[in-house]
Amino acid sequence: MVELKTDKSIDAMYAAGQVVGQALTAVRKAADVGVSLLELDEVAREVLRAAGATSPFLGYRPSFAPTPFPAVICASVNDAIVHGIPTAYRLRDGDLVSIDCGAELGGWAGDSAISFTVGRARPADVRLIETAERALAAGIEAAVVGNRIGDIAHAIGSVCRTAGYGIPDGFGGHGIGRKMHEDPSVPNEGRPGRGMPLRQGMVLAIEPMLVASGEDGYHAAPDGWTLRTNDGSRAAHTEHTVAITEAGPRILTAR
Repeated sequence: MVELKTDKSIDAMYAAGQVVGQALTAVRKAADVGVSLLELDEVAREVLRAAGATSPFLGYRPSFAPTPFPAVICASVNDAIVHGIPTAYRLRDGDLVSIDCGAELGGWAGDSAISFTVGRARPADVRLIETAERALAAGIEAAVVGNRIGDIAHAIGSVCRTAGYGIPDGFGGHGIGRKMHEDPSVPNEGRPGRGMPLRQGMVLAIEPMLVASGEDGYHAAPDGWTLRTNDGSRAAHTEHTVAITEAGPRILTAR
């Protein structure tokens, strides 16, 4: 069931989304060669604490997970696509890092992700990240009243496939509101004109995930959370929480 949000509710979600944006900005600024993923998680925790927000990630345990998630960010490095658990691993020159973060404030959730490089960037990584950002922008542009979920999926998938990148099977975006994950699902590939109609008041987390080699497969790491590429190629992940309004898509997690 899809809950349509009022203008007041969307404003409240914007407040939560701004906390997420602040946390991601702080983490990106702190990320440098030699900094550990646990230290980046603490940076995000402090932003949430200062804002009076809580984390929808911390303690989250979906059906596939062997343990509750232990952090407030997902930190996925190099061949990790999504859901990476922050560890004592210290960033190295040239690492590609994807950070996913959420916040709950006033009973509403926000969710967003960024990818970036640390130190000297590989040109291939820069292209991968830029394509992920273009795919996100294309998905957001398609998130308008009168379109359908398939239009968002097609916009994202077209950018990714044209660039020669893979799209992990079965993973994509989702509705968001009182809970971090709500209906509907938002695939990263699909046919235009298909799926649920987009209506005023829908709020979606749109999140492209790209694999550099063009493969769509992945496997779970021993921690039961981290998803890694099958061939060791690098991955990128970007995301925004977006409200569908009569005036057009409104990004609630702008940084």
